[in-house]
Amino acid sequence: MVHVSEFRVPGEGEVLGKVLEMLGDGRFRVICADGEIRVARLPGRLRKKLWLKAGDYVIVALWDFEKDKGDIVHKYDKRDVEELKRRGFAEAIENLERYA
Repeated sequence: MVHVSEFRVPGEGEVLGKVLEMLGDGRFRVICADGEIRVARLPGRLRKKLWLKAGDYVIVALWDFEKDKGDIVHKYDKRDVEELKRRGFAEAIENLERYA
Protein backbone atom coordinates (compact mmCIF):
# COMPACT_ATOMS: atom_id res chain seq x y z
CA MET A 1 0.00 0.00 0.00
CA VAL A 2 1.28 3.44 -0.89
CA HIS A 3 1.41 6.03 1.86
CA VAL A 4 1.28 9.42 0.22
CA SER A 5 2.91 12.06 2.38
CA GLU A 6 0.88 14.90 0.91
CA PHE A 7 -2.87 15.06 1.52
CA ARG A 8 -4.76 15.65 -1.71
CA VAL A 9 -8.24 16.87 -2.65
CA PRO A 10 -9.91 16.38 -6.05
CA GLY A 11 -8.80 19.03 -8.53
CA GLU A 12 -10.24 20.24 -11.82
CA GLY A 13 -11.43 17.35 -13.96
CA GLU A 14 -11.30 15.01 -10.94
CA VAL A 15 -14.08 13.68 -8.75
CA LEU A 16 -14.27 11.88 -5.41
CA GLY A 17 -15.48 8.30 -5.72
CA LYS A 18 -16.01 5.05 -3.85
CA VAL A 19 -15.07 1.65 -5.28
CA LEU A 20 -18.14 -0.58 -5.70
CA GLU A 21 -16.57 -3.66 -7.26
CA MET A 22 -13.53 -4.99 -9.04
CA LEU A 23 -14.08 -5.86 -12.70
CA GLY A 24 -10.67 -7.39 -13.38
CA ASP A 25 -7.78 -6.29 -15.59
CA GLY A 26 -7.18 -3.19 -13.45
CA ARG A 27 -10.74 -1.90 -13.88
CA PHE A 28 -13.19 -0.97 -11.15
CA ARG A 29 -16.83 0.12 -10.94
CA VAL A 30 -16.85 3.39 -8.98
CA ILE A 31 -19.74 5.54 -7.72
CA CYS A 32 -18.71 9.18 -8.01
CA ALA A 33 -19.74 12.17 -5.88
CA ASP A 34 -21.84 13.50 -8.77
CA GLY A 35 -24.04 10.37 -8.59
CA GLU A 36 -22.66 8.74 -11.74
CA ILE A 37 -21.43 5.15 -11.79
CA ARG A 38 -18.27 4.94 -13.88
CA VAL A 39 -15.75 2.35 -14.95
CA ALA A 40 -12.33 3.54 -13.78
CA ARG A 41 -9.02 1.93 -14.52
CA LEU A 42 -5.90 1.80 -12.44
CA PRO A 43 -3.01 3.02 -14.63
CA GLY A 44 -0.11 0.60 -15.08
CA ARG A 45 2.29 2.83 -13.11
CA LEU A 46 0.10 2.33 -10.01
CA ARG A 47 -0.95 -1.32 -10.43
CA LYS A 48 1.66 -2.87 -8.15
CA LYS A 49 1.75 0.11 -5.77
CA LEU A 50 -1.93 0.73 -5.05
CA TRP A 51 -4.19 -2.08 -3.86
CA LEU A 52 -7.93 -1.37 -3.95
CA LYS A 53 -10.98 -3.14 -2.59
CA ALA A 54 -14.71 -2.41 -2.50
CA GLY A 55 -15.45 0.48 -0.15
CA ASP A 56 -12.20 2.38 -0.73
CA TYR A 57 -12.41 6.12 -1.41
CA VAL A 58 -10.49 7.31 -4.46
CA ILE A 59 -9.97 10.27 -6.77
CA VAL A 60 -11.07 9.59 -10.35
CA ALA A 61 -9.58 11.73 -13.13
CA LEU A 62 -12.30 11.87 -15.79
CA TRP A 63 -11.39 11.23 -19.40
CA ASP A 64 -11.89 14.24 -21.68
CA PHE A 65 -13.25 12.13 -24.52
CA GLU A 66 -15.48 9.77 -22.49
CA LYS A 67 -16.98 11.26 -19.32
CA ASP A 68 -18.38 7.90 -18.15
CA LYS A 69 -14.83 6.56 -17.69
CA GLY A 70 -11.71 7.69 -15.89
CA ASP A 71 -8.44 6.80 -14.20
CA ILE A 72 -7.97 6.22 -10.48
CA VAL A 73 -5.16 8.57 -9.46
CA HIS A 74 -5.28 8.49 -5.64
CA LYS A 75 -6.56 6.28 -2.81
CA TYR A 76 -7.55 7.61 0.61
CA ASP A 77 -6.95 5.65 3.79
CA LYS A 78 -9.30 5.90 6.78
CA ARG A 79 -7.46 8.86 8.35
CA ASP A 80 -7.67 10.76 5.07
CA VAL A 81 -11.44 10.28 4.86
CA GLU A 82 -11.81 12.05 8.21
CA GLU A 83 -9.60 14.88 6.94
CA LEU A 84 -11.75 15.12 3.78
CA LYS A 85 -14.82 15.57 5.97
CA ARG A 86 -13.09 18.40 7.84
CA ARG A 87 -12.14 20.08 4.55
CA GLY A 88 -15.72 20.38 3.29
CA PHE A 89 -16.32 17.03 1.59
CA ALA A 90 -18.60 15.67 4.36
CA GLU A 91 -21.75 15.98 2.22
CA ALA A 92 -20.09 14.22 -0.73
CA ILE A 93 -18.94 11.37 1.53
CA GLU A 94 -22.44 11.03 3.07
CA ASN A 95 -23.92 10.83 -0.45
CA LEU A 96 -21.41 8.14 -1.44
CA GLU A 97 -22.32 6.18 1.69
CA ARG A 98 -25.98 6.45 0.74
CA TYR A 99 -25.40 5.34 -2.88
CA ALA A 100 -23.12 2.42 -2.08
